Amino acid sequence: MEKQKICKIRDLFRAITSLENMFQEAFDLNLNEAMLLCLLNEESSMTSTEIAEKLGLTASNASKVLGSVERKKLVKRSLGKTDRRQMHFKLSEQGQEKLGHIDCGRIELPEILAPLMEKQGE
Repeated sequence: MEKQKICKIRDLFRAITSLENMFQEAFDLNLNEAMLLCLLNEESSMTSTEIAEKLGLTASNASKVLGSVERKKLVKRSLGKTDRRQMHFKLSEQGQEKLGHIDCGRIELPEILAPLMEKQGE
């Protein structure tokens, strides 16, 4: 890999870290927690395995994120209807409210990420 590419990856990583710090300060959520809330808003109920796959997280990391949002009372867990060993997660009322209060306009996007986000809007 060319050195320039490694430097660009470093710059992207630093920008995402900066974005996450701003997001955490503004909304008391890290990016994985916010993405989880967004995902559960789109899907009524999901298992931890489904959540991990959709968010691109390891099972261990997904478990940590789920634990964190559960402690914040933003998601609820319930037993599966067909397999009672399987846990399902959905947004709680507090989670829906929290998601409704997220105003990404309050977050200044790091310069290097702005063109990437503009492409998403096309």
